[in-house]
Order: sequence, then structure tokens, then C-alpha cells
Amino acid sequence: SGLIGRSWAMVFAAGGLRVKLYDIAQEQLTTALENIRKQMKEMEKSGVLKGALSAEQQLALISVCTDLKAAVEGATFIQECTPENLELKKKIFGQLDLIVGDSVILSSSTSCLLPSKLFTGLKHVKQCIVSHPVNPPYFVPLVEIVPHPETDPSTTERTYALMKKIGQSPVKLNREIEGFVLNRLQYAVISEAWRLVGEGVISPTDLDLVMSDGLGMRYAFIGPLETMHLNAEGVSSYCERYAEGMKLVLNTFGPVPEFSGETVQKVNQALSEKIPVVPKALDARRKWRDECLTGLAKLKTQMKSD
Repeated sequence: SGLIGRSWAMVFAAGGLRVKLYDIAQEQLTTALENIRKQMKEMEKSGVLKGALSAEQQLALISVCTDLKAAVEGATFIQECTPENLELKKKIFGQLDLIVGDSVILSSSTSCLLPSKLFTGLKHVKQCIVSHPVNPPYFVPLVEIVPHPETDPSTTERTYALMKKIGQSPVKLNREIEGFVLNRLQYAVISEAWRLVGEGVISPTDLDLVMSDGLGMRYAFIGPLETMHLNAEGVSSYCERYAEGMKLVLNTFGPVPEFSGETVQKVNQALSEKIPVVPKALDARRKWRDECLTGLAKLKTQMKSD
């Protein structure tokens, strides 16, 4: 019932589904419900609550439970949201494997643990899958669906259909790969950003501006491949025009950074001046970020309906 679990509960409830939120301590669940209620009421008041139901109707769909067997009884889909710890996740899936039937889907929110490390050896491995959300899932709809080598194709299709039904934007990976797709793209950007700042080419604040007021503007609506397509007369034309230039630049990229030393101090100092590393300042900025994401999601929905 942490940040990701609460967000998933809100997403499923917004889709009109009954949700049981499980945790080992009742006080954690009480806090989670209070947090969900507060967020839903605020979003309803500002007109950005997801789904066709009112906040009260959505809240009525969410119940809590401290007994795992009781929590999953009658479930059709189970979304695990424990901390990013392989042994902890394997433990919970081992427990679930003993108590679930042959039709429920066992899904993990992991951002980087491979399905083969999580699910191998489970009796219900064919029903296991990774559904990796983007933080925070309520405001960013992408979900990466990553199968185990033994996952049944119907598990993938059912998970994809469920995510579409509740208003998320699922993508299917054909096989598992370290970092999945989102983090591989994200780490490539972070890596080059780190090198450019570390080599003194640009300041940390200006680097972020290149993304937020440059690349990020179009990437909010189209991806890198469609960008290529539109920036020339199609992808083939783009490659004919720019392939040599791209390779020339790419060949100058340095090795994977260590993410330590002077560059850490330089980046940390610049970001700390902008957003002090204290809970109040960080929480305020996160709230602002989520409000921006909410507004962007609303705009994208309107544009799609137009």
C-alpha cells in the first residue's frame, strides 16, 4: 500500500473495478486509504478525476486486508507492489503460488527485475507477467507488459486488454531485456546528459531545459521514430539524409559514466539551488509535477477526441 500500490488502486477503481489493497500492517492501510481519499477529493474538485464514477463511488470500490489469502480470494488480477527487492518479491510470489487458482493473473510492478528471475520455478508461471508502470501511474498511463519465457500468450493478451480497459497505455515487449524499454531509453538520455555536464559543455539547469523546452515538447505527443518520419519525407528519406551525421556524433559518445565524483557534486549543487533537498520543497515540486502531468494528460485526451 505504498506510493505505487495506492496509485494502482486508484487507477483500477477509476476503471470501475473492485480493489482489495493488501499490506502487512493495518496502520499502513489506514494511512493509504486516507491518502487515496484526499487525492481523489482534490482531483474531483479540480475536475481531473479519472473515470466515469464519482470520488465516493470509486472509494467504495476499494477495501483493505491484512490477510493475503483473504485479499486474493476471488481475484482475477493481482498486482504486486512490494519494494524493488528480488528476494522479497520472490517470497510474495511463492506465497501467492500456493493459494491462487489456474485463471488469476500474477503481475509485478517491478521496474528492472527480469521475469525469469522473479517467476521461474513457480507452479503458475504461465499466469505470471510484469506490468511495469511509470511513476506516478495515475498521471502517466504507460504500462510495459513483459512476459516470462513461459508466460502463456493469453496472459499477455488479458493483461493488455485490462490495461486498455482502465485507461492506461499498455505496450507489449516480445521478450524480456535488462531495463525493459522505458528505462533503456531513459538511461541512454541520462548517460549522455551526465557526460555533457561532466565535460563542461553545458550547465545542469540548461541541460534540463534542452529536454523540457526542446525534445520533451514533441516527445509528449510523438516518439523518436515518428519524429524521424516527420522530419524528412519518411524514415527512409531521414536515414538517407542524416545517417552519416548521426553515426559521426554517436561515435563521439564516451563510455558509461560512473555517476560519481565531481559531476555528482556539480549536478547536485545546481538542482539543490533550484529545489532544496528538504521534504517540504521536494514534495511541493512533486505536487507541481503531478499537476503538470494531469494537465498534459487532459490536453492529450481532448486532442484525441477532437
